Amino acid sequence: MEKLTDGYREQGQRKLLVKTLIEKGIQDEAVLNAIGKVPRHLFTFHSAFSARAYEDSALPIGDGQTISQPYTVAYQTQLLQLNKKDKVLEIGTGSGYQAAVLSLITLKVFSIERQKNLFQKSKPLLMNLGFTNIHCTYGDGFEGLPNFAPFDKILVTAAAP
Repeated sequence: MEKLTDGYREQGQRKLLVKTLIEKGIQDEAVLNAIGKVPRHLFTFHSAFSARAYEDSALPIGDGQTISQPYTVAYQTQLLQLNKKDKVLEIGTGSGYQAAVLSLITLKVFSIERQKNLFQKSKPLLMNLGFTNIHCTYGDGFEGLPNFAPFDKILVTAAAP
């Protein structure tokens, strides 16, 4: 894992990203604040892509998966209309970026990832960054997480047939 640093450069890039999202119609202040705080460059998993982390584009993270475009993350999160007491299920942890954004808005996030390699990277990353209200599970999200149900909101970020 690369060194976990978040300097002035990245913080400035996040501010510009938030401005871009506002221009594209994202209005939820909690969503904008969360995106402004989460260091997306640490969730790219490849130093070759960390320089592009604050572009509004999806980037490869391995195993044929991508970290979603920031606008997509913001739009999906805004659609959930979250409040601080919500318990959210995310199907498709990927790099953990969406879960991190959700966790800054709501009480508890449960996220499930079926790609073992991604799970083994995202879970420790989230823990090392201090996202303590995210519970990561390795497995197939087809049936959700019945042992932790019910959930107030559910977000499917993985492609499903």
